[in-house]
Amino acid sequence: MFLRTALSLLSFCLLMLVSPLACSQDSGKGSSQQVRQAQQKEQLAQLQAELVARQQVLKNNKASAEELEGVLKQSELEIAKVAKALSSTKQSLDKIKDEQQALQKEQGELKTAIRQQQSLLASQLKSAFMAGHYDYAKMLFYQEDAKSFERVITYYKYVAKARQKEIETFRDNVARLEAVNAELVEKAESLARLQDEQENQRAILLTRQNDRKATLNKLNQTIASESQRIASLQANEKALMDAIEKARIAAERAAREATITLDGLAKLKGQLDSPVKGRIRKLFGNRRQGQVRWKGIVIDGAEGDPVNSIAPGKVLYADWLRGFGLVSIVDHGDGYMSVYGHNQALLKQAGDEVRRGERIALVGRSGGQEFPNLYFEIRHKGKAVNPTIFIN
Repeated sequence: MFLRTALSLLSFCLLMLVSPLACSQDSGKGSSQQVRQAQQKEQLAQLQAELVARQQVLKNNKASAEELEGVLKQSELEIAKVAKALSSTKQSLDKIKDEQQALQKEQGELKTAIRQQQSLLASQLKSAFMAGHYDYAKMLFYQEDAKSFERVITYYKYVAKARQKEIETFRDNVARLEAVNAELVEKAESLARLQDEQENQRAILLTRQNDRKATLNKLNQTIASESQRIASLQANEKALMDAIEKARIAAERAAREATITLDGLAKLKGQLDSPVKGRIRKLFGNRRQGQVRWKGIVIDGAEGDPVNSIAPGKVLYADWLRGFGLVSIVDHGDGYMSVYGHNQALLKQAGDEVRRGERIALVGRSGGQEFPNLYFEIRHKGKAVNPTIFIN
C-alpha cells in the first residue's frame, strides 16, 4: 500500500509539472493581442490616408524637380526608418526562436531525467519497504555475526545517503522544469508580439514604397529631356564629390588624432570580398550619359540584404544624398575610402568604427533606383579607382 501511494504521488507531481505549458500558451493569446492588432490597423489606415493626400497635392500642382527631390528624400528616409526597425525585429525574432528551441530541448531533457529519477526513487522506496521486515533486535543481540551486522548497517547508510542525493536532484530538476515552463510561456508571448510587429512594419514599408514609386514617376516625368537628365546627373555627381571631399578632410584630421592606424587598401588588392552578394556590373569608366562617366560599379542584390564593409575602418559619412540616396562613406586609412550608395537603410552612423565584413547598411533602391542594388566606389586621396581590382 505504501509503495503504491508513493509511486502515485510521484506520477501526480510529474503530470502537474508538464501540463501548465499548454494552458499558459493558450492563455497568452488574449485581448491584449487583439487591442495591439487594432491599433496597428488604425495606424496603417492613417498613414495610407496621409500619403494618398500627399500624392493628390503633387498631382494637382506642377511641382519642380527640386521640390520632388525633397519629397523623394523624405519618402526614402521614412522607408529607411521602417526598414531598420524591420531588420532589428527580424534579428530579435531569430534570437527568440533560438532561445525557444534551446529551452524546449532542455525541457525534454528535464522530463526524461525526472521520469528516470521517479523510477529510481520508486525502486529505492520498494527496497526500503522490503527491508522494513528485517528484525534489527535479533541482529543486535546475535553477536556471533557482528561483522555481518556491521556490513549491513554500512550498506543501509550508503543506500540512505544515495537516496537523499537522488531526492535532492529530483527536487532541483522539478524546480528547473517549472522555471523552463515559465520561460517558454514568456518566449511564446514575445514571439507572438514580435510577429505582429513585423507584419505591421512590412505593411507600413509597402505603403511607403508605393508612395516613393509615385513620387519617382512624377520626378522622371519632370526631368524628361536629355539635357535635363545630364544636368541632373552632373548635380548628383557634384553632391557626391562634395561629400567625399568633406569625408577626406575629416579622415585626415581623424588620422592625426587617432591612436589606432588604419593601413589602407593597397595591400588588399584582389583579396576583398564583395560588399554585397549579387551580380557585379563592371561600369567603371564607361560613359553614363553625355560626358558623365561611371566612377564606380553597381552590384545587384535583394532588397534588405546586408551591405558589409570591405575592410576595417571608420564611418565618416552616413546620410541621404541626391541621386545616390542613403550613402555611407568609410575611411580605411592611407587616403583610401569606400562609398556605398542606394541603400534602403544605414545601420552605422558617422563616427562608428567597423570591422571587415561588418553590416553597415541594407540593400535598397534609394536615390531614385527602380531595382534594388548597391552603388559602390573606392577612392584614393579623392580620386576614383576601379573597385573590381580590389574584389576577389
